[in-house]
Amino acid sequence: MDFTIEKYKALLSALLKQQYHFQTFSDFLLSPKERSIILRHDVDLLPFNSLAFAKIQSENKVKCSYYFRAVPESWNENVIQEISSLGHEIGYHYECLTTCNGNMENAIIDFELNLSRLRKLAPVSTICMHGSPMSKWDSKDLWKHNKYQDYDIIGEPYFDVDFQKVFYLTDTGRRWDGEKVSVRDKVNSGSILTFHTTQQIIKAADMGQLPNQIMFTCHPQRWTDNKLKWGKEIVVQNLKNQVKRFLIK
Repeated sequence: MDFTIEKYKALLSALLKQQYHFQTFSDFLLSPKERSIILRHDVDLLPFNSLAFAKIQSENKVKCSYYFRAVPESWNENVIQEISSLGHEIGYHYECLTTCNGNMENAIIDFELNLSRLRKLAPVSTICMHGSPMSKWDSKDLWKHNKYQDYDIIGEPYFDVDFQKVFYLTDTGRRWDGEKVSVRDKVNSGSILTFHTTQQIIKAADMGQLPNQIMFTCHPQRWTDNKLKWGKEIVVQNLKNQVKRFLIK
């Protein structure tokens, strides 16, 4: 079974054995290590799943980045503060053009408000777009008319990472090769490496075949050892993938 907590622990163990530097996204932007991994987490749903991930990483002395949406299904202030207290980075997973129906003026006001609210809970220096695949609005377009640097934000992955150099892996679509079912979580990568399962990544790590710099994007809501929840997640995600294939076409 893939996308279980046990499988994630095996992945983390395999990466640790390869002696990578684990950096938060902000640390990587400020001082990138030659051999570095950024573990990014988009907290779309089920924030307590993210807290479980954060505790596993903390036990292994690994610091990561967690991006929270400003919606009830993601925003849990106790979880945000506890993850921050473990030494992880907190970021804003913005989707303002979607929530404001494409209104640019309202969207930037919404961005300012939610960023301010989040900063009352933890330091925030980086942001990351939430894809909102069912929306016709791409929230990255917010920065066609505004500058996130004006809000003391030092980086946004889709703008500030050279993915020709940093290998990108995302579990979007509940697979590691989900580009065909991803509406917006895509990057321009020069790598020919592809993986479908977590076990394939583990095997490549064990053989020393992974690149020197990697960004992993995980959605912790889809990782569970509970068989009932695991089964529900795979059914729901497969249905979503079919819808996204249609939207992409």
